[in-house]
Amino acid sequence: MAVIHNTTMTPGKLELLAAWLPSQSWYLGSTSEPALTKAGGFRLDDPQGEVGIEFMVVTDTSGDRPVSYHLPLTYRGAPLDGADEALIGTSEHGVLGKRWVYDGAHDPVLVAELFAFLQGRAEPQAQSVTDTPDPSVTARFTGPGFSTAVTSAAVADGRHGTDVVVETTARGVEPAGAVTLTVTRVLRPEAQPQAGTAEARGQVTAGWRSPDGAEHRGSFAVLQDTAR
Repeated sequence: MAVIHNTTMTPGKLELLAAWLPSQSWYLGSTSEPALTKAGGFRLDDPQGEVGIEFMVVTDTSGDRPVSYHLPLTYRGAPLDGADEALIGTSEHGVLGKRWVYDGAHDPVLVAELFAFLQGRAEPQAQSVTDTPDPSVTARFTGPGFSTAVTSAAVADGRHGTDVVVETTARGVEPAGAVTLTVTRVLRPEAQPQAGTAEARGQVTAGWRSPDGAEHRGSFAVLQDTAR
């Protein structure tokens, strides 16, 4: 169970993200610095209790219209080997000390727990309250299951999302195979068509708030078989 500490982080999360976002291929903002507000999200627990896992939504109001981004984040007490390019920055946590903050699409702990959630073996938690499930975050999954162990992964950023191609470990008598987890970055309300969701093997849906206070829901991640 992740414990939510009511303390400070220096620099803060939004400060780290404002410096990192403009260099991402899916960022839609202008050349000006992002103006970010927290707009929603949820957490998953690391079974080992070592890595903080957060799925944060931030809204950027620096452009002509607000844009909401889904940012999976991990918080570690030491650097993640081989993940220098995924490092968002470091911050001093008021209780835990120095924390390394990563783009969670590159972190095998987050990826494994997102697979576990898709298959009903993990429960989403409230973003800011300890030991409080968040039933508003939902997942659906079809087809043969697989282990949450990740044997290898290739991560590629696109215009609106990040594809994580994973070679899964066999579960039971089902063979292992490659699947693609597409992490939505630019969020759209679910009333708008979302490419690829109809034939998807799995999908995570959650909510966020727009600056005017309106509540929205949409796809945070989509799972599909990888074409061979």
